[in-house]
Amino acid sequence: MTDATTMLGRELTHTIRYPLMLISSILTPVVLLLLFVYILGGPIGAGLGDGAPGASYVDFLVPGILMMTVASGSSTTAINVCTDMTGGIIDRFRTMAVSRGAVLSGHVGAGVIRTLITTAVVVPVAVLAGFRPHASVLDWLAVAGIIAAFGFALSWVSAALGLGAKTVAGANGATLPIQFLLPFLSSAFVPAESMPPAVRWFTAYQPFTPVADALRALLTGAPVGSSALVALAWCAGIALAGYLWAVTAFGRKAG
Repeated sequence: MTDATTMLGRELTHTIRYPLMLISSILTPVVLLLLFVYILGGPIGAGLGDGAPGASYVDFLVPGILMMTVASGSSTTAINVCTDMTGGIIDRFRTMAVSRGAVLSGHVGAGVIRTLITTAVVVPVAVLAGFRPHASVLDWLAVAGIIAAFGFALSWVSAALGLGAKTVAGANGATLPIQFLLPFLSSAFVPAESMPPAVRWFTAYQPFTPVADALRALLTGAPVGSSALVALAWCAGIALAGYLWAVTAFGRKAG
């Protein structure tokens, strides 16, 4: 735990000294939010009957943007892990009394903290863009928990992708499906019911959709149903798979 805390502090120090990737993780969802609200939101909202019964399209959109905010931070974790593996610092750690698991734990912990920071910045921007949440204090705590769990899961997968990449550019490219493909093929921007049958089936059964649906239900006051439990189950499964993948890859590379 001491080593993991030290590595977490190291990663947070890197984030403060080199904030460009954190800023990029904020700007990407903010630009998409403004694009869909002020340029594409009118036609899309009209086509969907103004997004959802009793709600405007911006209220439908923002939970999906928050989900995409979590996904956009995955590149930072992958890049930082790849930088450590290719920059020689792991060889120095091998000569010291440092737990191997602490290195990855520091990256993942920092990824979760960055995720919470970026979402905390995006929410006020969404409110300025017209978002009006109907969530109670407990609902907001549940939203924070789902975001943290989703960020934790994606951080482990991103760490594994960073370990498998040979260059920083390769690490960034490896996370593009997480940052863009899966979010756009989810219910983040339009309901799954409005999609063609084949796409609708994929959207309904991929992990990003229940996360977006759970956040949307909690923030808009709609019935949550089983979406939150399904989202957390996906987070647990992804985290376990990412952890096993990352630990195996790290042991092979740092061994």
